[in-house]
Amino acid sequence: MAYGPLALSRRHVLGEYYSRCEAIESVPVYLNDPAGEVIGHVDESMGKYADAFLFHLSEDMCKKLSAGHYTYSFEFENIDPGSSAAGRRFRLLAVMLTARKGYTRPLPKRGEAALADNADAPGNVGESDGQ
Repeated sequence: MAYGPLALSRRHVLGEYYSRCEAIESVPVYLNDPAGEVIGHVDESMGKYADAFLFHLSEDMCKKLSAGHYTYSFEFENIDPGSSAAGRRFRLLAVMLTARKGYTRPLPKRGEAALADNADAPGNVGESDGQ
């Protein structure tokens, strides 16, 4: 299986947790939950000033991740439990990739739904009346 690293901005991955997360060495990446199989790992091997996470996943997973097919969730531990919740720093323990839900298309305005709406309107004669 070929592995292709994918570099993503720390701010993009961590979002609101960006300023509170410590630098990482290497963290496992799971699909959906931490009880499952490890599908790769993520690190900051691009250097101290690169400010990017480097995901080491299969090429197929890298393509899907870069196309936005997954959302991120995290497992972390608090470093300074005595501070307020807003300023609390944490250490990242694991990253979980969760597949996005599919888009449900809205019902069309034309067709059966529109006929049912129009048949109930006052003054309209239904097709079944024969008039």
